[in-house]
Amino acid sequence: QVQLAESGGGLVQPGGSLRLSCAASGRTFSTPLMGWFRQAPGKEREFVAAIRWNGGSTDVADSVKGRFTISRDSAKNTVYLQMNSLKPEDTAVYYCAAPSVYSSFRAYRDHNYDYWGQGTQVTVSS
Repeated sequence: QVQLAESGGGLVQPGGSLRLSCAASGRTFSTPLMGWFRQAPGKEREFVAAIRWNGGSTDVADSVKGRFTISRDSAKNTVYLQMNSLKPEDTAVYYCAAPSVYSSFRAYRDHNYDYWGQGTQVTVSS
């Protein structure tokens, strides 16, 4: 089992910044990737970014590239999502997730993420 817990969401004005955190516990050695997804009401879940624990290589969605940065602190088993220049369309519930099976032949975003956190609400509004 892998447990994931997000934190750091909240209300922010357009142009502002937030940093989300995801603390992983349990059998974290079985999760070489960690990802962030988001879902707004009435919309499909959307991939945001992913990072590999070993080496820290990333996969970032075009919609947030240049504004969001994913990083990790391996010693703390924590993954971060730094969100800058936030827009109202970034409003969503943000989830961290991890796949139990990793394949080097797949893009990070194409993995089956089967471990999920509870989600944290991000609201961008003036």
